[in-house]
Amino acid sequence: MTWFHTSVPGFAFTACFLLAASVLRGVSTRGDDAAPDSFIGFDSVPDKVADGSVVRVRYRCSRPCRLAVEVVLSTLRKTDLVVFRRKWISGTPQTLRVRRVLLRLPPSVSHRRRHVHGSAADAQNVTLQAWLDDLKGGGEIGSVAGIHKVQRVVRLSLWPGSAPGCPSWSAQLEWLTSNDKIHQCPHETDVVDLLKFPLASTGERFGVVRRFRPFISGALERVRLHAVTEPSTAFSVWIYLLKWCQKKHCGIIHHVDKEHLFDSVLMQLSETGDIIIQARLTTGEDEAFRTHLMLPLWKWIRLDCYILDSKVLLNVTWDAKSHRFEYVFRNSIHFDDTDGYFVIGGGRYMPGFAGYFGPFKYYRLGTDEIRNQLHPMSTAQELDRAQVACQEMRTLAKAFLHQVAESRLLSPTDEAVCSNNPLRRRGQFDSREAVCTQMWSVERQQKHATLFRFLQGVEEIIQRERLGVRRLGSVLFELTVGAVFLVEGKQIKILSESMVLLQASSCFGNHRASLLLATIYLSGLGRPADQEKGHAYSLIGAAGDDRFALMHAGFKHAHGLDGFPQDSDVAYGYYSNVGSQSSIDRSRIHEHKQYTPHFIYLGNEDDLNSLTDESSDVFRYLQYQAERGDLESQRRLGTMLYWGQNGVSKDIASAVKWFERSAMQMKDPEAVYDYSILLMKGQGVKRNYTQGFQLLKKAAAMGSINALNGLGWYHGIVLKDHRNAAKYFEQAALNGSDDGMFNLGIYHLTGENPDKPWRNESAAFEQFLNASRFGHAAASVEAAWYLSTGSLRGVSPDVERAVTLLQNVCKWNGHLGFMMREALQAHLQGAWEEALVKYILAAETGLGLAQSNAAHLCEELGVGYDCRWRYRNHSILNSDPHPSTLLEIGDYYYYSSAGTRGNSLSLAEQAVSMYSRAALAGSPQA
Repeated sequence: MTWFHTSVPGFAFTACFLLAASVLRGVSTRGDDAAPDSFIGFDSVPDKVADGSVVRVRYRCSRPCRLAVEVVLSTLRKTDLVVFRRKWISGTPQTLRVRRVLLRLPPSVSHRRRHVHGSAADAQNVTLQAWLDDLKGGGEIGSVAGIHKVQRVVRLSLWPGSAPGCPSWSAQLEWLTSNDKIHQCPHETDVVDLLKFPLASTGERFGVVRRFRPFISGALERVRLHAVTEPSTAFSVWIYLLKWCQKKHCGIIHHVDKEHLFDSVLMQLSETGDIIIQARLTTGEDEAFRTHLMLPLWKWIRLDCYILDSKVLLNVTWDAKSHRFEYVFRNSIHFDDTDGYFVIGGGRYMPGFAGYFGPFKYYRLGTDEIRNQLHPMSTAQELDRAQVACQEMRTLAKAFLHQVAESRLLSPTDEAVCSNNPLRRRGQFDSREAVCTQMWSVERQQKHATLFRFLQGVEEIIQRERLGVRRLGSVLFELTVGAVFLVEGKQIKILSESMVLLQASSCFGNHRASLLLATIYLSGLGRPADQEKGHAYSLIGAAGDDRFALMHAGFKHAHGLDGFPQDSDVAYGYYSNVGSQSSIDRSRIHEHKQYTPHFIYLGNEDDLNSLTDESSDVFRYLQYQAERGDLESQRRLGTMLYWGQNGVSKDIASAVKWFERSAMQMKDPEAVYDYSILLMKGQGVKRNYTQGFQLLKKAAAMGSINALNGLGWYHGIVLKDHRNAAKYFEQAALNGSDDGMFNLGIYHLTGENPDKPWRNESAAFEQFLNASRFGHAAASVEAAWYLSTGSLRGVSPDVERAVTLLQNVCKWNGHLGFMMREALQAHLQGAWEEALVKYILAAETGLGLAQSNAAHLCEELGVGYDCRWRYRNHSILNSDPHPSTLLEIGDYYYYSSAGTRGNSLSLAEQAVSMYSRAALAGSPQA
């Protein structure tokens, strides 16, 4: 990828459908010359590494190569200790192969020897890695490609006599008295909690994927297999609808089998509010039935479904009133929960509903009585209370806006306002007549006095800009956020008035306000901590489809922070939504409200000194050099103005001018390519396909790899010449173009290449995965979906890696970059409290840079230990924390260990871990 290609996006196709999962566990490159069609990956690995474990390695070499599998041990005393290595040479190039490798570990690693002191006793983790060397002429080693996966080691209890060495009598006695004599299998149950914590659903095609394995217990597995054709199963789920289904069908839960077809059982909502249950019969036919019952909005509803052979019993309950439905299918239901995967909410093939899921229980082998209560003090109940309060605020605001629009402001003493107000008729669906309510009663005025005063204060703005409720929420947030934190002494304080206005902004649809409220309640910054309220506002923001709130929920679930249960499947559900939005955002990155995140650390003077603006000497000198015809200055100036980099404001028209001047010199192929893309997209210049195509061909002839991808796009989209389009994409992909890899993957999926008119999902996934290594947003989204579902045969799911791929996409989101820019500008202007609020909003998404800067500002403002260490600790959970943060936390652990007896070794280990990570990040102080 060229330097400028990161600033002006190229062309990429959009995948219409994707139906497969992964081929490789992972691919990374250690050298720059590795042939692009060489790869190595784990086809299967054990969950825990033990002596005798077997791994399967899938590989292909572009030329004769040497390969190896290694087990590397990390301990307190040593790192990178290789305890196993198996090498072999492949002399058959361009052939896909799979090799089975038996792992043999030394006794000191594989045996549990508490009486033996050594490196094995201090083992921290085990890394299973594979690599290949391309052999050039004469056996010379070329570039290296490799992968690795961190595993846990399982030590075996082989006693006595299996392991070498003779322990002392006292060591034997200690071993005999401290180890269990009888080894028992872990308890296994058929009752599964699919959800214990509420889940926000936006009504889109994003949900939670769950997979089921056969039972370990032979007795349970025999019962399950018998029940495939004579099922006895049950599940119970709580749902909370904010809107009725906006499509023909909306998923509550659906099952997709290995052939990518809907299987038993599907539970859906219809657009009329009915429930539809569909099942696959043993005859292979699909059958469904509908319950003619309109579900209410804004109430927790419990759905209990019992399936017995060919009969389905459904109980629907709300407000302590149950509705019972029974249906008998024509034949027995076919139900195999290990075939494929289940999706809670929306998925790739079906949208979800707008609202929330509560506790979700699944009885794999059925039950006579379902137990699935909603706790009265739970987050779910807090959500209901918040929604009821919001309805009242929205009703108030709508009436106020209506009267202002008619240029007659209501007096607080007005007796009544008549309006058609379905919001106040929750649960009543057979009558929608107008209702009269006394809006400005004394009680209502006192209850919402702060909001009413605010509305009166912005009456002129409402009249002038004709604000709706949603825009009013944005105005409310913008006027409140700058002054929400008040620093008094060494404490942050938040006025009650500010909390009320933030709540109103959240109710009106501004979910940055929801995220800020969640942060305040979860962290205890400025207000007493209230985890239930914090969780509720987190979910409200996520259900509102706000990018920051979705990233926040994903980050919390990925690491199990602030009372959110650690659950990678749920984290993936939230991140997949933001990843898809980020992919679209990148095509609109030139818009005003988006900026590429610029990594400026407030504690780093060099970073701050690198900032400039249009009036600075650096910028003026760059202009001077560009005017003189310096090609590099012209391109750099265009990039800064196009993206708004280094503190410079965006100016697309001026940027295009400099791109054109650098391109017309016809010296730099990438400069020519950059301008051709702007012509074809019509960004900052009138669209001109003819001139753009001519320049694109010249750029390709001059050696631009990205221009090859552009030619593929032009042939495929404009000329409909898919044969040549695929050839250009393949050339671009082979030369390292991430857009080319993605587009070639789309051709593998659709089979539109006349030379290869068939779908090849494995080849498509390989291209997506390779493109994701370069940060390609759309490719990362597709590769992550494969990894999360695990639906490609022979490949295990890897949800953690799917989450990591999406996190890497999300941290480059342009809206996140815009918030970071606003925070930096506030800091440079001396508005540190406002800067802190905005950095905290970005920090809660999981962005390490924002977390480090929030911690720095907490320290500079002197607002307490909790604020500073909250974000220091959060930042080290990222893959690339700032070295200074790692050193600071390492120092904390080191000096804490000196004064502690009981766990001093544990603290010292953590200190060593922090120092090691800082050294790997390039810190000379580590």
